[in-house]
Amino acid sequence: MHPAMVSWWRARHAGCGEAFAAGRGHGGGGGDWHAAGGGGGEPAGGDGDGFGGGGFGVRRPLRFLAYKLELDERQVAQLARILDELKTERAQGEVDRRRTLSAFADAVGGETFDAARAKEAADLRVATAERLRDAVTTALSRIHALLDNDQRERFAYLIRTGALVL
Repeated sequence: MHPAMVSWWRARHAGCGEAFAAGRGHGGGGGDWHAAGGGGGEPAGGDGDGFGGGGFGVRRPLRFLAYKLELDERQVAQLARILDELKTERAQGEVDRRRTLSAFADAVGGETFDAARAKEAADLRVATAERLRDAVTTALSRIHALLDNDQRERFAYLIRTGALVL
């Protein structure tokens, strides 16, 4: 292989190991590696997905769940609202994560360690984790209410087997 191709090859196949571990095949010809018609050369759970940082671990969680759970149009519309709210909360969590990293860097970057700044950043990180915990719990509760018994069993199976990552 030409040396200039090495970095391209690594970037293109960076998630290939995770795809195999999750049982999604490999990215050669598309197949299941790009969940629900993804494309774009990214593994299903990559940061370039439409769900803000991995979401439920599939590229198109609404389409994936609608297909796997055989949802009707009313259920799909309600699930879309639930996932959109969760996406917003996860995006805010990512903003907070960047803020905490910056604050930690500021705390150690000076002449002396700024313990107050580090504690502030750590407190923000904990608050963000609690907010995300509450958002995921609320979303799961609303999804549970939306589904019938058979769909709930299939949803639980998808979570247990790792097809959905919460």
